[in-house]
Amino acid sequence: MSLFIEDLHVSVNGKEILHGVTLELPKGEVHAIMGPNGSGKSTLAKVLAGHPDYQVLRGEVYLDGEPILGLEPDERARKGLFLAFQYPCEIPGVTIANFLRAALQARLAEGQKLDVPAFYRRLYQEMDKLGMGKEFASRYVNAGFSGGEKKRMEILQMAILEPTYAILDETDSGLDIDALKIVAHGVNAQRGPGRGILVITHYQRLLNYVIPDRVHVMVGGKLVRSGGRELALELEEKGYALLEEARTSG
Repeated sequence: MSLFIEDLHVSVNGKEILHGVTLELPKGEVHAIMGPNGSGKSTLAKVLAGHPDYQVLRGEVYLDGEPILGLEPDERARKGLFLAFQYPCEIPGVTIANFLRAALQARLAEGQKLDVPAFYRRLYQEMDKLGMGKEFASRYVNAGFSGGEKKRMEILQMAILEPTYAILDETDSGLDIDALKIVAHGVNAQRGPGRGILVITHYQRLLNYVIPDRVHVMVGGKLVRSGGRELALELEEKGYALLEEARTSG
């Protein structure tokens, strides 16, 4: 079972951004996509989540064999797809606890009710793992949060919602080393045989803490190279020289 992206071509505002991306993320594995700004990495994440501004020209995405591009974003989420945003939005007036309770309740069958005491016990356990005090539960979602707090909030959502496939769009962006280690620890805690994780990043430093099973290099809307963790180390060493080599050889 896997998240399978097949020959995906995508445009925005009439300009094609992704040019035939094919990638398979099996359950139980962590894959990383690296590449320069403007290469299409975040476009891929948004298309997977169902952002309406992006037009799929050709291709399909299969979630455990089921095509999902025709589904609304909330339907994709209920089927187990999760996106951690590069720039998480603020939701003034909605507390973290109420936000996560509502998200979990929405996934239950009609007539079922959330076990509220059990929810709070689990919420506080997961917050403690991420170095978030209990007072965070009463704060409005991301309102006034530092960059590190916003990214921890994204990982907290992943821990509580337990998706089958998680897409982490530059979760390391803007983090200092201490916050990076906390976020990486949170990601590693979610690894397991029943979950696939796709990490999108510019830099190899996150991959020092979240060790990927596979690394893919994206340039100009295409995946131009794939390999093991050593590919991320090579990219860190050679930088754009490696990307140019991949472009001309592909």
